[in-house]
Amino acid sequence: MQIRFLGQACFEFAYGASRILVDPFLAPHNPVAPVSAEEVDPTHILLTHGHPDHAADAVAIARRTGAHCVAITDLGRWLGEQGVESVSDPNLGGTVRFDWGSVKLVPALHTNSSPDHSLPIGVAAGLVIEIDGVTIYHLGDTCLFGDMRLIGEREAPEIAIVPIGGHYTMDRADAAHACELIGARTVIPCHYDTFPKIEADVEAFRAEVESRSESEVVVLAPGEVHDR
Repeated sequence: MQIRFLGQACFEFAYGASRILVDPFLAPHNPVAPVSAEEVDPTHILLTHGHPDHAADAVAIARRTGAHCVAITDLGRWLGEQGVESVSDPNLGGTVRFDWGSVKLVPALHTNSSPDHSLPIGVAAGLVIEIDGVTIYHLGDTCLFGDMRLIGEREAPEIAIVPIGGHYTMDRADAAHACELIGARTVIPCHYDTFPKIEADVEAFRAEVESRSESEVVVLAPGEVHDR
């Protein structure tokens, strides 16, 4: 499996013929994205929530490619209303299974809306993604909360994708503590340095996590790939 970071909280997981895209926010909307929405060809799109820096390109990509979308029930209904034909709409705790694995929605403490902010849409979620036996916990946008430990114990993720930029999510200090609660072998930071308000010292985050836990921090620049 290849994990490609596309900027902000957007990742593409490639496994066999499957390409799973999480939180598409690409060029020209995303100033650090290495590709545009027209340059990706996912088979599946997973959304943590509807804010534009996570879902700005979801509808256009899904309409063009026919990708199967997974989003929390209220957001899933909204996607259908926008003309997305293939949607699964679990609620928190729900799991959707595919031939490549599965995705389960877990809590994230954050707000949620349509990409244009015109419509409140339920709550945000984290994603526990299992691909070929590897479990990835994409935290989505969230603050620190104690049940991250429970998610870590229950799901035993090998990889945690963690926001560190502060202001709209937890900052790098809280994110380092979150990594201790989750206990993943590999941590990939995201949601930082896209805009001035979320600038963060990623090397300080790496040093703090690796000094306080057994986790290894893998820092990816937009466009870089981590092989698992």
